[in-house]
Amino acid sequence: MTEVTQAPIRISQAYTMFSYVNFAVAAAMMAGGIYFLEASFSAKGFYAMAALMLVSSTVGITKAVRDREEADRLHNKLEEARTERLLAEVARER
Repeated sequence: MTEVTQAPIRISQAYTMFSYVNFAVAAAMMAGGIYFLEASFSAKGFYAMAALMLVSSTVGITKAVRDREEADRLHNKLEEARTERLLAEVARER
């Protein structure tokens, strides 16, 4: 039986650092924009809550997509193993 495995996807340290810095800059810009906004305190609070909810939902979507990809990868691996087993059984019967 041959086993087909996928190499794990490696993300470079530079890309990881870029992502963290990018998030920090965007969060700081959003916080600064809300702070210096000429609006009532309740309007600023609304925008701040909306920004936090947007970040939270983005993290949730990212996790859901990653989990779906991992589940599909495991499912495909199991299906491949079943197929290999069936082919091996057919080959033995001949």
